[in-house]
Amino acid sequence: MILVYAISSIEKNYIYVGMTADLDERLKRHNAGRERTTRFYAPFRLIYTEECSDRVAARKREKYWKSGVGKEQLRQYRNKNIS
Repeated sequence: MILVYAISSIEKNYIYVGMTADLDERLKRHNAGRERTTRFYAPFRLIYTEECSDRVAARKREKYWKSGVGKEQLRQYRNKNIS
């Protein structure tokens, strides 16, 4: 099982979408600044997860969430959970 996830920076307007088999470890890496792409936006909070049966399906979903329509939905999830 592969998870597609989205995290939002707590301090900046930034949403990152990725996929992993170990979500807890991946979140620790993001928040510790050990991922080059997200280092300058830490700390993060999890805003979305989705289970996929394999890497191919997970990659399709990840691409959707990185698209304009997907990112807009993630912004709505984030903004709904902040208030």
